[in-house]
Amino acid sequence: MTRAIAPSVTAVLKIAREHVDAMIAHARDDHPDEACGVIVGPEGSDVPTRLVRMINAERSPTFFRFDPQEQFALYKEMSAAGEEIVVVYHSHTATEAYPSRTDISLASEPQAHYVIVSTAESGASQWVRSAYAPSASSMVRSRRKRSTSRNRPSEANRWQE
Repeated sequence: MTRAIAPSVTAVLKIAREHVDAMIAHARDDHPDEACGVIVGPEGSDVPTRLVRMINAERSPTFFRFDPQEQFALYKEMSAAGEEIVVVYHSHTATEAYPSRTDISLASEPQAHYVIVSTAESGASQWVRSAYAPSASSMVRSRRKRSTSRNRPSEANRWQE
């Protein structure tokens, strides 16, 4: 009896350079408070096409929360356009781009990728990380500058731009 072997599938999120640059610019603009936003795309496509800066209702350097009215308006707009959130992003202002326990526990978009931009190094973005997905256990990292190792568990998944 032969047993079929299921193929191994690894999804790779591709974010346009303009969107990466826009996330970094947003993080810098809102520093020292955390910035937050989303990149939406066609439903079911997993393709981020339109970046939307959101207001951090908390105005905090350690926590973010979308403004509820702005979030509701965005959901109405996405519903009418056949879009969904593909990426949720926010910044860390005092730590590297690793998800906190709070980040992980509050992740509420199961189809979305979560990206963290760190502005910890003198207020200048050094790290962009596709950090976690609520249904995934692996982390993928992107480093914008040098590619020296910091011996993180996800180091094997690092890619340099």
